[in-house]
Amino acid sequence: MGFLGAAYPWVLAAHVIFVIFLMASLFMIPRYFIYHHQTEPGSAEDQAWIERETRMKRIIMNPSIVLVWVLGLLLAFQTGAWSEGWFHAKLLLVIILSGFHGWIVGYSKKLARGLRPWPEKRLRMINEVPALLVTLIVILVIARPF
Repeated sequence: MGFLGAAYPWVLAAHVIFVIFLMASLFMIPRYFIYHHQTEPGSAEDQAWIERETRMKRIIMNPSIVLVWVLGLLLAFQTGAWSEGWFHAKLLLVIILSGFHGWIVGYSKKLARGLRPWPEKRLRMINEVPALLVTLIVILVIARPF
């Protein structure tokens, strides 16, 4: 039964729920950046985007990534996934996704300071990163190809 016992399905459900919350925020904030990019630094609209981004990070994105990691590690220890090849690949992709989260936090701080370091076209392309990563992660978890 493992150390989680009867709590296992609840921990798994919570993990999936917070993955969904995290992914929703990782899809939305780069889109926010595209719209934010079009505002004049220091304008009322700029301030409104800064507030939206801050709320998304503080209320959804940051708590979700912490819970995804904590719950995911509990599940990995419970199931003994550490010895599985698919899990190593998934873990690498989750680390990359976490790095993307960090990039989002850093880029939002630059926008808040009035900087616009990346062109909109690049922001539109970076918006696809979480979709690609989560697709590969789900394939690894469900199909376990190796």
